[in-house]
Amino acid sequence: MRVLGVDPGLTRCGVGVVEGVAGRPLTLIGVGVVRTPADAELSDRLLAVEQGIEEWLDEHRPEFVAVERVFSQHNVRTVMGTAQASAVAMLCAARRGIPVALHTPSEVKAAVTGSGRADKAQVGAMVTRLLRLAAPPRPADAADALALAICHIWRAPAQNRLQQALALHTAHATKGRTA
Repeated sequence: MRVLGVDPGLTRCGVGVVEGVAGRPLTLIGVGVVRTPADAELSDRLLAVEQGIEEWLDEHRPEFVAVERVFSQHNVRTVMGTAQASAVAMLCAARRGIPVALHTPSEVKAAVTGSGRADKAQVGAMVTRLLRLAAPPRPADAADALALAICHIWRAPAQNRLQQALALHTAHATKGRTA
């Protein structure tokens, strides 16, 4: 499974591609950051994020895109920019028919480090270890994008089984009402 992880942001949008399956060593395919100038117009910044993500999709051809689920922050301006960059990433994937998964920061931290309260240094250290890298990816947005991809690879099989079970349950429940 090849996954593009996206840590959304307007100034720095972390992107990272990881390949592998749960229970086996993972492979780093690529990592980077799509940057936009803070003084540029919002529309131009969103366009730059879109162009950057499209380049990553063209170059690496992921089967899935994992995006950090935007959560409430104290700074409304920051959360709005993050949400807009997140929407751009989802749109780019949807345009190509690539499934998108949203993962919360605590879910990603728990998957990669074992603790949903891990700090950025702990996430970076575990990403470095799991992908057998010489040093943690910089900036932290890049490491976070890789952590998102790793989280998705590890959690996708269980999530798929859960969705199938729910669909089966719903089908049986609906069938029982119509019989």
